Order: sequence, then structure tokens, then C-alpha cells
Amino acid sequence: MVFDISVAMTWILFLALFPIGFVWLRRSWRIVAYRDFSEVGVKRGEAPPNPEKFAPYEMAINLIAGTIIVCVIGAVLAGYWDYSTWSAVAGSTIWCKFIGSFALSRHAHASWLKGKA
Repeated sequence: MVFDISVAMTWILFLALFPIGFVWLRRSWRIVAYRDFSEVGVKRGEAPPNPEKFAPYEMAINLIAGTIIVCVIGAVLAGYWDYSTWSAVAGSTIWCKFIGSFALSRHAHASWLKGKA
């Protein structure tokens, strides 16, 4: 194996999966076990007026994404998936999690919800 930029990027992506999975699973654990809603629906550093309403959705997003990342790590370490498969699954999971959390935070701060709260 020749060490070049693609090998370095592969290792960086793989090693980055460990803290990403840990943080996402920890966030879902904090929502469920400690009822900590400080990171639910945050927009520009400000929490929504009623974060407990959106906590189950944020917990589900983090739990699903964190579980998929941990499964990807396991599959790579076991040698089940080649590079194109695990990088596609990991990359899609990361993007879907970011987009899902972004959409949830925008919905939690929506102006049409202010009159109903």
C-alpha cells in the first residue's frame, strides 16, 4: 500500500467516525436519561421556547445516526465492507443527520408556532 492523499483522507474519515458516533449517542442518552434539552432545536445558540416538545425527534435523529455510524465502524473493522460502501453509508448518514437536525431547529423556532404555544 502506497501512502498518498487518498489513503490519508480514508484514515481521517474513518477515525472521525469514532467521536461523531460518540457525540451523537451521548446526545440521545442525555435527552432520554437526564432530560437535558439544552441541545434540542438550537438556532444561533438560542434554544426554542419549548424544547421538550421537540426532544423526542432530536433524540431519534441522534440515536439512529449514531447507531448507523457505530455499525459502519464495526463493519469496517470486521472487513465486511469495502471503501466505497462504508464511505457512502457514513457520508450519507452524516449529511442526513445534519439536514434533519437543521430542519428540526428551524421548525422549533418557526414563527407560526409562537401564537399556539
